Amino acid sequence: MKIFENFDELTEKAKELEKFMGHRIEDLEGKAVAAAGVVKDKASSIDLSTVDLHETIGDGFNHSDILRDEFMLHGGLAEQGYDWWWHSFTGHNEKTGEEKAFFVEFFTINPALGGPDPVFGQLPENQQKGIKPSYMMVKVGAWGKDHVQLHRFFGWDDVTVRQDAPYLISADNCFCSETRTMGMVNVSEEDATNHPEYMSDAGKMFWDLKIDKQVAFNVGYGAGTPLRDAEAFEMFWHAEGMKTAYEGKVILNGETYIVNREDSYGYADKNWGKDFTSPWVWLSSNNLTSKLTGAKLENSVFDIGGGKPKVGRFALEGKLLSAMWYEGEPYEFNFSKVWTLTKTKFKCKESDTELRWKIIQETPTAKMYTDIRCKKEDMLLVNYEAPDGVKRHNRLWNGGNGYGTITLYRKTLKFKNPDSKKPKWEWELVDEIEVRNAGCEYGEYC
Repeated sequence: MKIFENFDELTEKAKELEKFMGHRIEDLEGKAVAAAGVVKDKASSIDLSTVDLHETIGDGFNHSDILRDEFMLHGGLAEQGYDWWWHSFTGHNEKTGEEKAFFVEFFTINPALGGPDPVFGQLPENQQKGIKPSYMMVKVGAWGKDHVQLHRFFGWDDVTVRQDAPYLISADNCFCSETRTMGMVNVSEEDATNHPEYMSDAGKMFWDLKIDKQVAFNVGYGAGTPLRDAEAFEMFWHAEGMKTAYEGKVILNGETYIVNREDSYGYADKNWGKDFTSPWVWLSSNNLTSKLTGAKLENSVFDIGGGKPKVGRFALEGKLLSAMWYEGEPYEFNFSKVWTLTKTKFKCKESDTELRWKIIQETPTAKMYTDIRCKKEDMLLVNYEAPDGVKRHNRLWNGGNGYGTITLYRKTLKFKNPDSKKPKWEWELVDEIEVRNAGCEYGEYC
């Protein structure tokens, strides 16, 4: 694994990628340098150990923190850990205008065990010898009609990664950062059939996208520096761009799709840790419309994730981290912030034709009902192997075309009549919201 020490090296690598893709990189360089300067200035003037304290006293969840997007596989996680950067978005067929939802993910696992070639944990001989996986996997694909997931693997000797913020990671012609991602994955029918360890379909996808992360879901101290350093949770989460605008182009199996900022309905987050969670829950969308007024909610997004987080040997049943950014007003339902007294009930039902998520979350001041569906024909069973080499999630449903409703309430103090001297706390309807283009996920260990 190569490590960049300065931006001169980064620039040279980016220029190599520019030659391959045929595009300019000034926007990437400028934003990366600016972001690095911000981080450096803050680091010199702020005691970072107090960051989580500030969050606990009310900075809110829409709090950008690109330090949480850094490469996390150090210490114990270098030999027993994964880290990934996920992007999902919508594009339109250049010829027909047909809408299609896509995803791009850079997944890394066990770098300290790697070398010139990727090491596959699913190979029978490696399973017999207890050899753990080690590689960078670029996972790309699409949902809906002809849904597909494609995997390209790199040995760690061929991977270049920046160790601090802002993150940059690349191998050959695949590249990803806070502001840009581009590359190519090509899996032949022969390779998909003869190499089940690839866990991949057959197909070919090119992409080149600018990334503009607009609203963050910072879960607070649960993914802060002290708990990260202690590797307290088996799975950590940070959504630097739960509302993200993407712009660029995707070519999937010969069809060209244009991605526009205004209707990309984009999402960007990352997960890292020692193992995955079961059950695994994720829902998010920023294609939201008020059913009360019919107006498009241009400055709104929601994000829900979790399931059964583990702290050491202890599992926390039925815990979700959730945020609703409603036209600039935050509503958070976060079990890790115990002082918010968050209550959550959820269930996911699988029928022959669809999956359906029903979630009720409540604090003393807010309440949210979420009801999302996604057709199985539009989804795929997403594939990952854990850092120990075991593939436990074999029915992890994953989609990008979810739809449904969210009903949002806040508690207000009201008088029964103008002459009343006894006010009463009552639930007030904020909005009933139509949800489209929702990212969605659910799975349990078999």
